Amino acid sequence: MRIVHLVAGAGGMYCGSCLHANTLVAALRQAGHEAFLVPLYTPLRVDEEDVSDRHLALGGINVYLHERVSWFRFVPRPLARLLDNRRLLRWIGRRGFSTRPESLGALTVSMLRGEEGRQRRELETLARWLGDHLRPEVIHLSNVMLSGTARVLGRRLRVPVVCSLSGEDLFLEKLAEPHYGEARAALRERAGELAALVAMNRYYADFMADYLSVPRERIHVVPPGLNLEGHGAGRAARRKATAEQPATIGFLARICPEKGLHLLAEAFALLAADKELPPTRLLAAGYLAVTDRPYLETVRSRLAASGLADRFRYVGELDRSGKITFLQSLDVMSTPTIYRESKGLPVLEAWANAVPVVLPAHGTFPEMVEDTGGGLLFEPGNAAELAAALKRMITEPDLARQCGRRGQEAVRLRYHAPAMAERIGALYESLRAGSAPDAASVRGTE
Repeated sequence: MRIVHLVAGAGGMYCGSCLHANTLVAALRQAGHEAFLVPLYTPLRVDEEDVSDRHLALGGINVYLHERVSWFRFVPRPLARLLDNRRLLRWIGRRGFSTRPESLGALTVSMLRGEEGRQRRELETLARWLGDHLRPEVIHLSNVMLSGTARVLGRRLRVPVVCSLSGEDLFLEKLAEPHYGEARAALRERAGELAALVAMNRYYADFMADYLSVPRERIHVVPPGLNLEGHGAGRAARRKATAEQPATIGFLARICPEKGLHLLAEAFALLAADKELPPTRLLAAGYLAVTDRPYLETVRSRLAASGLADRFRYVGELDRSGKITFLQSLDVMSTPTIYRESKGLPVLEAWANAVPVVLPAHGTFPEMVEDTGGGLLFEPGNAAELAAALKRMITEPDLARQCGRRGQEAVRLRYHAPAMAERIGALYESLRAGSAPDAASVRGTE
């Protein structure tokens, strides 16, 4: 089957949706499909082999100028296409130009309106290019913010359009009025026209059915899967913490308030004051945007005020091998998100390396922990409860080993790329045949 994934790039950032789509398309190819990964807005940045197409559609500069500069809509397309240069778009991404929702309300609404928005010419160009060059049988959008493209693409190419759900509410809820209300209305209209929607877990499927006003049975749960190459190899046996080799607590996520590093730092300070605990340290890794540097400095300053400056380190943004090495150095990982997480991919990566986790009891995390037995939950936002759960993982090595082993077994059995590709492939086949299965048959275990 010929499948096209349209994936919104995230500038210079490693993005969970981009990583997931890249792994999925590679797995679909391994399963025998002709699968293509086409980046939108900016080139993708992934930490595995990049399988994306060299062609970039809906270039971010063009999309922005169509919104903000009325005369630009009449610039000849070959000339405008020069602005879709990958090097230029990567340079802009590295410069940290704002992708924050507070400044993108009008553009968000226009994109959701699709052929009725200001980017109509770009959308028609995309439809023509797909028809001429890739001739897909199914189109899969990486997030529902792209649903404004579905009407034109579906009708012009006469194919079903599928859409992933990947945390869009976090962006939308930061829009100001009138753009918030306009975006929600456009989103409900366009989501209703999609052939199917795909969520990574039951929590987000249930939440988005209500948020988008679509029937729950139209949202299929397909758990994410990892490319397991390199994961879990050479995982050191857990050891007793010493001053030279302290127990290591890890954080792997984007460095920003929503991901909760400040809460983990607060819990770490409580642990450091606990005389019953062996020596500990806190390591953080992940993308740091220019606009979030003051946030990291605030975290550092608070730890320094508690005398913990030498026991915390931000190790930076890591490539795939660096990420695996980082995870294998941890005794426990925590990503205490302030918002309700919809994906949880770093948790799967920790489990792939037999690292136990401590997570807030909201979003997808309770579902993940219940399914795997790979960690402990705490009351969201409660630093004292987080510290208590981390203490258990450090002082009860049998518990930590058991959680890590169970998480690793679950990933090897259920959360790997071939299983993900098989499930999503079954959905595509049913849509091409004109009869989508119910959500449970795609999920397999739902």
